[in-house]
Amino acid sequence: MESFVHLRKGRTPQRMHADLDGLKDDELGRGGFTGRTATLYRSNDPTAFRAVGPLRPVDVLTSELKPADATDAAGDPLLLFSNPDCRILLSRRSQEMPYYVRYVDGDLLCFVHTGSGRLETEFGALSYRVGDWIYLPKACTWRQLPDAETTLLMVQATDEFRVPPPGYLGRHFPFDPSQATIPDPAPLESDGRDEYEVRLVHEGGPTTLYYRHHPLDVEGWQGDNFPFTFNIDQYNVITSARVHLPPTVHLFMQATGVYVMNFLPRPAESVPGTERLPWYHRNVDYDEIAFFHGGSLFGIAMPPGLLSHAPQGVHHGAPEKARERARRKWDDYDSVDWQVIAVDTRRRLVPSAEVLANDLGQH
Repeated sequence: MESFVHLRKGRTPQRMHADLDGLKDDELGRGGFTGRTATLYRSNDPTAFRAVGPLRPVDVLTSELKPADATDAAGDPLLLFSNPDCRILLSRRSQEMPYYVRYVDGDLLCFVHTGSGRLETEFGALSYRVGDWIYLPKACTWRQLPDAETTLLMVQATDEFRVPPPGYLGRHFPFDPSQATIPDPAPLESDGRDEYEVRLVHEGGPTTLYYRHHPLDVEGWQGDNFPFTFNIDQYNVITSARVHLPPTVHLFMQATGVYVMNFLPRPAESVPGTERLPWYHRNVDYDEIAFFHGGSLFGIAMPPGLLSHAPQGVHHGAPEKARERARRKWDDYDSVDWQVIAVDTRRRLVPSAEVLANDLGQH
């Protein structure tokens, strides 16, 4: 049970996640950093293990994966991970979709890793660019028209994505919805084809509908359920000089069992002795996906397109050499220049065969 009494036993630093003096801090907490917690101070790196079995970290370079839509205009995105609450997919499209699509099992969030272009939707057209989040409501009809080859990390929830409830900072921090781009209605007329293909993506599917009229014929709309884009450049990063803040501070949107976060450039912690890298943890109640969009971490370039999966209950975190370097280079860097998209899921994620076949840790 939760208590206002927090015990301290054995050798511990005075401040949380600071002044470690050779110790390795390892957090064992519930509720993804918001529930009961214990910080264990170890003498050895808890990520120094060899894993055998399905609950092991997976790292894959998404640039090496081959979604069907990368070479076939009529192809589909590639499934990366799944559980009963969500599916995580990869798309790399350079050609216009010759069909229209509806994801009917839940809302869809797409992150634009590379490329630019336009989406035609029932609500109107939406342009997209690198760093955009694209939100598409469940069962919304749309089509993608890339201007340049576009890599999308796609997260489909089996529930609806929602803006997190406002906390003490109010409704505009860190995600200010007033910065979202919302389409204006623009009905499209028939281009002369005999029928229009609309694919319904769903469990047990797909199903295909054929219309003799253009499916994007909406002349007006009203309400509070609509697609939008939002660029990470508009995300208001919350910072602290004294302590490295937990990932939950950077929450962007959430659905049942699914939490999406933006880790973006920010000032580095400045109070001497403070650890600038996330502490070791095993995120007891959540699987973690980290997608490296770009940037660097105290002078070390982050590989764009790298995707890491850390199963709940298994230690993960930056290696000890990276932590030692961050301390040694304290005076050389006053900012953190990373761009990482994170997805936490309450239920365990199952990697697809393609992900396991390309796992960097197994080669």
